[in-house]
Amino acid sequence: MTDSVLCERHGATAWLTLNRPQVHNAFDDTLIAALTEALENVDADPAVHRVVLTGNGSCFSAGADLNWMRGMANASEQENLADSLRLAKLMRTLQFLSKPTVARVNGAAYGGGVGLVACCDIAIGVETAKFALSEVKLGLVPAVISPYVIAAIGLRESRRLFITGEVFEADTAARIGLLHAVVGGSELDEMIERQLYLLAKAGPQAQREAKQLALRVGGSDVAQAERIDAANAELIARLRTSEEGQHGLSAFLDKRAPRWVVQH
Repeated sequence: MTDSVLCERHGATAWLTLNRPQVHNAFDDTLIAALTEALENVDADPAVHRVVLTGNGSCFSAGADLNWMRGMANASEQENLADSLRLAKLMRTLQFLSKPTVARVNGAAYGGGVGLVACCDIAIGVETAKFALSEVKLGLVPAVISPYVIAAIGLRESRRLFITGEVFEADTAARIGLLHAVVGGSELDEMIERQLYLLAKAGPQAQREAKQLALRVGGSDVAQAERIDAANAELIARLRTSEEGQHGLSAFLDKRAPRWVVQH
């Protein structure tokens, strides 16, 4: 693995750790590629029966890296499309991984970080964690992660959070279904170990089939997800290069309010 993602084995459990604490484990092209590769590797390894995903430091993931966003703001629509398809592949790989996945949400998760949490089978978070889908504040939308977030928290909550971009607390995340449990920081690892203990009691093949059963009956399959991801990648590529998207990104990167922010 590259330094941006650490992979450790503890028995039949693979621990994948986002390892960019200096930028709050924010996404860039290197991290996206490394995490996708790590997930593909553990999926193909018969000795791995379950996967824990977490972040190094005080955050789970702050979403998009500023330098990466700056590069995408200056890129063409075609380059933005290719970039968005890579992120879509990451989310799809995690969503449909054949092994049970546990999100150890050790701190804030914004944007794509929320997407990762939503794609995991089990999500446990600390009570101090905060969450946001704040893309609209930049003139964008959470396009690539939207299918997975909507599947996790439902259409009604998604509509509200997609259009307000508001920050919400861990207890709200649990109430709407993004987290399965909220614990104090000192209790997080104990709760994760409890989930791993429960997972270890089940047959790996039965778990794999049970996970696919839930996805299939819930109306989700890889072929359908690929089609949706392609359309959503085209959408975000178009918005990033639109006049409003360019203005919103520039305002955010320059730390100034976009023109649509007015006093009430």
